Amino acid sequence: MFESIMDWFRDLQQMDEAEIRQAIQSYAAYGPLPGILLPFLEAFLAFLPLFVFIAVNANVYGLGLGILYSWIGVCLGAFSVFWIARLIGRRPGIWLQRRFPATRRFFRWIERKGFTPIFLLACFPFAPSFLVNLASGLSTVRFGTFALAILMGKAVMIFSVSFLSFDITQLAHQPWRIVTAVVVIAAMWFGGKKLESRYLSRASR
Repeated sequence: MFESIMDWFRDLQQMDEAEIRQAIQSYAAYGPLPGILLPFLEAFLAFLPLFVFIAVNANVYGLGLGILYSWIGVCLGAFSVFWIARLIGRRPGIWLQRRFPATRRFFRWIERKGFTPIFLLACFPFAPSFLVNLASGLSTVRFGTFALAILMGKAVMIFSVSFLSFDITQLAHQPWRIVTAVVVIAAMWFGGKKLESRYLSRASR
């Protein structure tokens, strides 16, 4: 059974966008499950093409539902990795910093800045999300700060990818879509910073 599962993952890794889209459409009878499950699995299996999953979801389920399903799957995956790392404890994180001194700067950056680095990294579809989630769980970052950054950062990333890839043949004739994506990214970043400051002020009381 394990070998069959690994074969399925290998086949999935080798699929192009058209094949993944066809696969998701073939599972349409299962409702949103495929659209949520594949982005969720990417949180644990970084070799899976998250960018393609998001684009396919937007074109198979429609822009609104595609964004929602991708966002749910990605965020649930990130929270799962975070809590697995948090349950393991901080010792592995301390060991990593001692064994690989170069990782100390990354851990300190996350612990000192909190929301900003996690949010910024979450905004990019090709960022090492598994490492960010794992390092956050092994660090002293509050889950509230991490969750807020992931929810908003992944929303920006998924919206941007979905918005730009949805009916991509019309993108050249609709440059306003690019402008809208940039505005949303800026608005979410400033809004996230304000929410973080409110959260931290309440937590310190």
